[in-house]
Amino acid sequence: MSLNNDSESRLLESLGYKQEFNRRWSGFSNFAVSFSIISVLSGCFTTFGQAWNNGGPVAISIGWPIIAMFILVIGFCMSELVSAMPTAGGIYYWAFKLGKPVHGWITGWLNLVGQFAVTAGVTYGFATFFVTTANLWSDFWDPTDLNQVFMVFLVAIFLAIALNVWGAKIINLLQNVNVYWHVFGVTAVVLILVFIPTKHQTLEWMFTTTNNNSGFSTGMYWWYVLPLGFLLTQYTITGFDASAHVSEETSGASNAAAKGIWQSILLSAIGGWLLLLAFLYAATDVDAINKAGGFSPAIFLSSLPLGWVKVLLVITCVGQFLCGMSCITAGSRMLFAFSRDKAVPGHKYWTKLDKNRNPSNAAFGIGILAAILTLPALWAPEGTVVPVAFFAVTSVTVIGLFLSFLIPIYLRWRMGDKFKQGSWNLGNKWKWMAPIAIVEIVFITIVLCLPTTPAGVPGNEAFTWKAVQYAPLAILFVIGAAMLWWQLSAKKWFTGPKIVN
Repeated sequence: MSLNNDSESRLLESLGYKQEFNRRWSGFSNFAVSFSIISVLSGCFTTFGQAWNNGGPVAISIGWPIIAMFILVIGFCMSELVSAMPTAGGIYYWAFKLGKPVHGWITGWLNLVGQFAVTAGVTYGFATFFVTTANLWSDFWDPTDLNQVFMVFLVAIFLAIALNVWGAKIINLLQNVNVYWHVFGVTAVVLILVFIPTKHQTLEWMFTTTNNNSGFSTGMYWWYVLPLGFLLTQYTITGFDASAHVSEETSGASNAAAKGIWQSILLSAIGGWLLLLAFLYAATDVDAINKAGGFSPAIFLSSLPLGWVKVLLVITCVGQFLCGMSCITAGSRMLFAFSRDKAVPGHKYWTKLDKNRNPSNAAFGIGILAAILTLPALWAPEGTVVPVAFFAVTSVTVIGLFLSFLIPIYLRWRMGDKFKQGSWNLGNKWKWMAPIAIVEIVFITIVLCLPTTPAGVPGNEAFTWKAVQYAPLAILFVIGAAMLWWQLSAKKWFTGPKIVN
């Protein structure tokens, strides 16, 4: 396909960019990358314990669909924006065009940090599950050995980069494979948990039981503890901006990328809820699950024969690895796009495309920075399976990405009817959807900045730095550094994309 003489290339040029990627992605592939990053085989398994300990079954059975509906509203707002402006920079470009250069600047940095964090969180979660699964075959593998888990994490990061760099010509096909793996994998897991265990929980227990293993008082349950459990949903259903980041590689992007965002959210919300209900249905040994800190494999080990546990965990491990691969794909496009406008140190290096027209240098950059962000996971109390650092990284993911979504959604709402809608749009529904999206993002940002355990509260007698929720510190550092750079230098030269003549 010609890179310069089709309508999509002309639309891109009207937005200020030359067509540099090959448009080999279909609409299904565009949907697939977001669906793959959302990955209920990753988020539902790795952050189940957060909701189990902070709210219990109620946070999962009822909390999931409620939070998912709010996220879908956010997705609809994002779909309208990508239809009007289908660029790889996506989120930060929208903020720049709808506001001022400073809006694009801070949005870009928030989204970029979110890309590092989601890659880190997904891949570290995979490493934990890989070691846990391998332990079922050999005692050499120890999920409480954080050094071992971290080494698997680094290997997985490298392999995900390798698939993106040396498998560039088939990476879109791998995204398609990932969709089918998730569809059939989730179906298999649900069927295993419904039909193999000899006993199950009641629906009443699944939808009414509360749980508070956080260490905070019972009186804090509804207003503090339960909201902490919403991380399960908010972290799992994120990364759907990937459809925007690969829009310059997608045919018919104005419609395909818009549908890719909201459809990936909707289908993941339904599939994830069914998966989690199956978890709860099989969670008959509550004491064993509590003893394991809510770590989801405890459900399977206490309710299934070992052979079925192995099958189930292998299914999720493959899905989690493919999810990490997709995170590198989307993150590298964002790093490329932001660097294209000279907003990232070393921008000439990150914008270099290899012979396959693929941002391979940016793929390495995303992986390396994800590894650096996860370093605190090496330090945790002895015997820890999932360190606080993992939940901090997942919180950074949610805060960084969703705050970057908030800015262009707010600016679009402020613009009102002056906004030029694309072929896929909300009509007049933006008038109530945008405020709902904004309020939800502000709420969840506040919640995910809070300590997740009393030991992480400064002044508490049990306080330890190993338990500190460092997500707000990381986000404040990024915002502070970005704004300092803006005031000292960037505002003099960062003017966004230069319109192609």
